Amino acid sequence: MAKVTISLDSELAIEVMLLAGTKSPQEAVELIVRDYLARGRRTEARAGSAADQDRLADRRSAPEEGR
Repeated sequence: MAKVTISLDSELAIEVMLLAGTKSPQEAVELIVRDYLARGRRTEARAGSAADQDRLADRRSAPEEGR
């Protein structure tokens, strides 16, 4: 996997390290980003994606038959 170098404010890096419980700023940021992505996937799995919302909106606007 390709690597990317990112510059962060030292105070932000220290806060992330404390939050993640790591001794390395790189490990801390990697853990935070992985957690962020996993949360997004879990939310999408529970709530559906934007494409699902468009599909469902079409159904809601159409009149129901038999009523």
